[in-house]
Amino acid sequence: MAFMPLRATLERYFEFKLLGADWKTEILAGFTTFMTMAYIVFVNPAILHETGMPLAAVTAATCISAAVGSFLMGGLARYPIALAPGMGLNAYFTYAVVKGMGVPWQAALGAVFLSGVAFLLLTALGVRQLIVSAIPHELYAAVAAGVGLFIAFIGFRNSGIIVPHPATTVTLGNLRDPGTALALFGLVLISALLAWRVRAAMLIGILATTLVGLATGVSKWAPQSYSLGDLAATAGKLDIPGALRLGFLEIIFVFLFIDLFDNIGTLVAVGKKANLFDEARQIPRLNRILFSDAIATIVGAFSGTSTVVSYIESAAGVAAGGRTGVTAIVTGLLFVLALFIAPVVGAIPAAATAPALIIVGSMMVSVVGEIAWNDPEIAIPAFLTMMTIPLSFSIANGLAFGFTAYSLLKILRGKFREVNWFVYLLTALFILRFLYVANG
Repeated sequence: MAFMPLRATLERYFEFKLLGADWKTEILAGFTTFMTMAYIVFVNPAILHETGMPLAAVTAATCISAAVGSFLMGGLARYPIALAPGMGLNAYFTYAVVKGMGVPWQAALGAVFLSGVAFLLLTALGVRQLIVSAIPHELYAAVAAGVGLFIAFIGFRNSGIIVPHPATTVTLGNLRDPGTALALFGLVLISALLAWRVRAAMLIGILATTLVGLATGVSKWAPQSYSLGDLAATAGKLDIPGALRLGFLEIIFVFLFIDLFDNIGTLVAVGKKANLFDEARQIPRLNRILFSDAIATIVGAFSGTSTVVSYIESAAGVAAGGRTGVTAIVTGLLFVLALFIAPVVGAIPAAATAPALIIVGSMMVSVVGEIAWNDPEIAIPAFLTMMTIPLSFSIANGLAFGFTAYSLLKILRGKFREVNWFVYLLTALFILRFLYVANG
């Protein structure tokens, strides 16, 4: 049969044998990643809609850009990392640029587009690859653990288990609240399934918690449809000349800088968890990963959404066994499907995905054992990296603190020659970032 040679060819291309992968696990992992990312289909449009952008158009753009980015990452780079419009950058787009500076959303999209082009050029010139290779290996585990804490913190917040408090910053939420109680049910269910070594534990847990939420009225069924035609309201509406006017270079730089280091942090964290590094602790096909990211941002800006980034929720699919690009491709296909069945995606409450994020976070923190805690030169930068990521809600900030502490300690110990020159350059840029960008 013609199907068998095609299957064998695909398995060779995606290195199934080398990575110990199989189709069932890869597809399941793709579903799991999508389930933890599905919220972006509604959260991103809700945020960007405040700029005056049509809700239906942004929803369509969100799905399309996520699909294209995930297809590129899976098919070209062959990694189980999904992409979508980034949280944080969409808030910067809406609240700082459009509402804060009074910039039209069309010009803001132009700035995002130009930052994507800048990504592409930096990747072609090898600058982004140089940045990734310059990250001290000692900080890899700290970044992975920090992102794990970040994911878990997002899960605790989304579930209502942890809530803001004016005196203590955070405190325990109301566990009797229906949404929080539903999240606790999901947390117990997923934990029990994992304890029983059920491979589909997180996917089953998310779906079961969603069904319980619908049955109890915690999540609502709100039929609403979107189509490719809805893209017309934002597709191609970006204003590039407007973005090039005086003052917009700073905006483009912020989009470029924050996205660059958030993506590198995600790449290191997910790569560490999925054992993507080779014997030399380098990531194979790195340029393809970075090209995929840059092209996805350009496509996203053209279709009508803010910067597209690699998603830390990809760790959920990796934890479910995803090891190849097939995982990301499946996630991308589900984003295309989400365009037409948005009501089903919208039925997945935060209480159902939050427990999965908490569990994934706990799994990622396991790498802290690889950190040399008895060596202050490594332990202090690692600790600052690990803690700053969740507490500042920014992977980029964690990298900045880690790099700066690492470089300063090496200099103060008289070991400055042991540090890559590019690390010093990045440290200087990080310090400038703290001076000129108050909230990275």
